[in-house]
Amino acid sequence: MTSAIEPVFETAIAAADLARTITTRYFRQEIAITNKQDTTPVTIADSETEAAIKALIHKNHPTHGFFGEETGDQTADERWRWIVDPIDGTKSFATGNPTFGTLISVIHDDVPVIGIIDHPALQERWIGRAGEPTTLNGTVCCTSSEQQLNSATVYCTTIDMFTDASFQQFDRLSKHCRYRAFGGDCYNYGLLASGHTQLVCEADLKPYDFMALIPVIEGAGGIISDWNGEPLTPKSGDKVIAAANSGLHQQALSILQN
Repeated sequence: MTSAIEPVFETAIAAADLARTITTRYFRQEIAITNKQDTTPVTIADSETEAAIKALIHKNHPTHGFFGEETGDQTADERWRWIVDPIDGTKSFATGNPTFGTLISVIHDDVPVIGIIDHPALQERWIGRAGEPTTLNGTVCCTSSEQQLNSATVYCTTIDMFTDASFQQFDRLSKHCRYRAFGGDCYNYGLLASGHTQLVCEADLKPYDFMALIPVIEGAGGIISDWNGEPLTPKSGDKVIAAANSGLHQQALSILQN
């Protein structure tokens, strides 16, 4: 497995580098913004970045499956599967906010073995590999040791991601925390991995929004699951809770489920 994963890891890094060159070229430029059928925005930067990543993966690993936000699931080989969000936070990207990122996940035999959270405009990259510590720009990082929920901060990108019922759950959790903050996109999970916030609680997510987060959060000492505490898989529902440690995770789950 170790020898098999090295060329895959090299491709993942190359894909993140490639995505940076494309997204930074379009960032804060006047480009058209259109809406997909689900009303979410998309730009030429999204589609061009995904196409370039997909082409690189298929060139280097032609039998690997691929699931991208813009082109859907084209999994040919269940043993190796890439799940990619070329621009997580297109609204931020389109409005000049640098918190957008590229998410790259590699799954082997249903286990997430590589996760990359890359922020081109901020030049920050979190890398998670199964069984290894998470790094930020090459330096090992770790989550917060805070155990008290009333001293913890909780992030989510926007309240628009919640239904009325799920917002009541999030609101109940956040009222037990020190404070809550909104915005950030996938940057929130990098901040958690580096110990700057303790919780991220979100809904309305797809596999390309959360699969890359798993090795990053776990490799930094944190826990990420659905709101029932179940491990995340490509078949999970849309609700995700990430916590700095098991103590905060259990406290958060208890509140979300009651």
